[in-house]
Amino acid sequence: MNKEKFKLLRWVLVETSHPGNVGSAARALKTMGFGDLWVINPKIKGIAMESEAIALASGAGDLLESAQESSSLDSAVQGCSLVLGLTSRDREFGPPALDWPSARSLIQDVINNNEQVALLFGPERTGLDNQHLSLCTHRVWLDASSAYPSLNLAQALMVCAYTLREALNQGNETIDTGSSMNREEKADFADPTAIAAMLNHWRDGLESIGFLDPSNPKKLMPRLQALFARTRLHKEEIDLLRGIAKQMLQKK
Repeated sequence: MNKEKFKLLRWVLVETSHPGNVGSAARALKTMGFGDLWVINPKIKGIAMESEAIALASGAGDLLESAQESSSLDSAVQGCSLVLGLTSRDREFGPPALDWPSARSLIQDVINNNEQVALLFGPERTGLDNQHLSLCTHRVWLDASSAYPSLNLAQALMVCAYTLREALNQGNETIDTGSSMNREEKADFADPTAIAAMLNHWRDGLESIGFLDPSNPKKLMPRLQALFARTRLHKEEIDLLRGIAKQMLQKK
């Protein structure tokens, strides 16, 4: 078991309602050798320290105590070159979709390059919304029965943790899905917060040259967001795109 690789996985629970799910998630992660649990904007402040969370965590109380709670999803994905949003719902726009085996292979590639990965799990009732997915590089689904594809939050996390443990313990072996990066492609990818900031810059620039009508934006920005999500932008490309936006703003 390569503990350093395991530390590169960040597990993010977004707007969780039930303390028991946080406790069960902590237990699942500790059982599989993972940590770095984040709780973003939970319905109950201090949810990880609720009695139900502590009870269902069983022996993983230390992981609950170290869990980071924040109101900002941006903070949880900052510094991560790969951010996967777990959801079974199809979306018209948003990041590219991957099945779990392909996503797992991509995770292995990124971790082998010593880069940080975040996995996002949404609210129990609604799942991740479009705003959450705007900070993801990919949307990922777990294969399940089409008649009833719903998984409990902690169950979904356990499936991912178990299969990732299995994959990472196999060393550098990866599933041949065609998603693996070669050495030339292992570049310095921009994290989602930098991409989101660039898109805001572009929105201002497009408004300034009259290409985007703020009173009737239609679907221009979601389309641009989906376009950039498919390309996995590098940091130097973000600088280039922001330079273009700066020039648009100077045309005022």
